[in-house]
Amino acid sequence: MKAVELKAINQLELVEKEKPVPKKGEVLVQVMACGICGSDIPRVYVTGSYHFPTVLGHEFAGEIVAVGEEVSQEYLGKKAAVFPLLPCNECEFCQSGYYAQCKKYNYFGSRTDGGFEEYLAVPLFNLVLLEDHVSYEEGAMVEPATVAQHVINKADLNVGDTIVIYGAGPIGIMVAQWAQINGAGKVLLVDIDPTKVAFARELGFTDVCNSQEQDAEAFILETLAGKLADVAIEATGSSAAFDQCAKSIRTFGRVVLLGNPHSDMVMKQKTYDQFMRKEGTIVGMFNSIYEHFPKNEWQVTAQAIANKQLNLKPLVTHKVLIEDLISAFDMIHEKKEFYNKVLMVNEKLW
Repeated sequence: MKAVELKAINQLELVEKEKPVPKKGEVLVQVMACGICGSDIPRVYVTGSYHFPTVLGHEFAGEIVAVGEEVSQEYLGKKAAVFPLLPCNECEFCQSGYYAQCKKYNYFGSRTDGGFEEYLAVPLFNLVLLEDHVSYEEGAMVEPATVAQHVINKADLNVGDTIVIYGAGPIGIMVAQWAQINGAGKVLLVDIDPTKVAFARELGFTDVCNSQEQDAEAFILETLAGKLADVAIEATGSSAAFDQCAKSIRTFGRVVLLGNPHSDMVMKQKTYDQFMRKEGTIVGMFNSIYEHFPKNEWQVTAQAIANKQLNLKPLVTHKVLIEDLISAFDMIHEKKEFYNKVLMVNEKLW
């Protein structure tokens, strides 16, 4: 089978590998679509992965084409997204169902081979079955959409709350969709990239600000009739956006940290003072909740896609075959053209 391996920093290579055989409790997934995550770019070009070679790709969905021992034949032919975290099932967090906090986890696409290959053996535990009418492209976006849902849940967003999201990339737009689904009174998006601002508007978001052209705080006050936001989401991983979040929230407001920084985050004294005086809450978040109680966020996402509450298809700007995946990485890294969500797809979807 074909796979794209990261052999070293800045060295992706299309290779041939043996097709895996599912073990006891596993299924064989034919990968039909796999998304390039923003975190994959520094893995390829800056930091590398946990070991070399590694097949990246943790946002993927496919068809179950074989089953291992003790797995029902009824799974054959079904569509599934894949929860990429492989928990140890031994630590106190796993025992409590907080798998994202596992102390000894493995992970498809970073610590073990992921979805940028044609087939992958996956534990039954990690499967999120999809309804027949849900596309594989949508299935590949269950992972980032669930992370976005987790952001809203961590924000403790109430019906009627106002929310401002700094960063109008794929995750930022998904957060905005979840905010609408959860009854936000107003959803505001802020970005410095005019192409992202224009894209968000094309998707139907009306309260979008290019902060290179307009002061973000002034935009919020104007849009919210002189008030600041109940919730701010930092989805860029930049100190500047974090500073803006402090300015953007009302007294007792909440800020959720979502963006992955690529350098040190610096908090200005004024920003620190604002959080103190406003008694603002800063909330960290990581990954998602996969435990069934109180709710499995992955199942909620899959259902929201099936019910057409989430509209993810328009986020996809590029689809490539595995043979062209390396060029797609270079396009993103060098910012050769506008992109939002880039998917590697099986030739059957081409």
